[in-house]
Amino acid sequence: MSSKPRQPPNKLFYRIGEVSRLTGLEPYVLRYWETEFPQLKPEKGLSRQRVYKKEDIDRIIHIKQMLYSEGYTIAGARKKLSSKAGQDLDSIIDSAKKELREILDILK
Repeated sequence: MSSKPRQPPNKLFYRIGEVSRLTGLEPYVLRYWETEFPQLKPEKGLSRQRVYKKEDIDRIIHIKQMLYSEGYTIAGARKKLSSKAGQDLDSIIDSAKKELREILDILK
């Protein structure tokens, strides 16, 4: 399989075979990563098949880059993804606080 990810077609949902072709990863690797990365939880359709969204594919490509190119271990990549999510939340909260202070200043 190709090691370079391809640009996904503009679709809402992707099956595991499509994601495998797009990312260059075997389906068993994708299923394994679901057990290792809480951030990677594709939905399951009525047929119980995994259904990935574009965000899931982006996350998979990011995980692949960390593991295969940047030399992270699975535990290290999991930790980095968790801390990044926490940082994103912190920046959202900080931004909201700043906006609320500005509104309060206007109301005074």
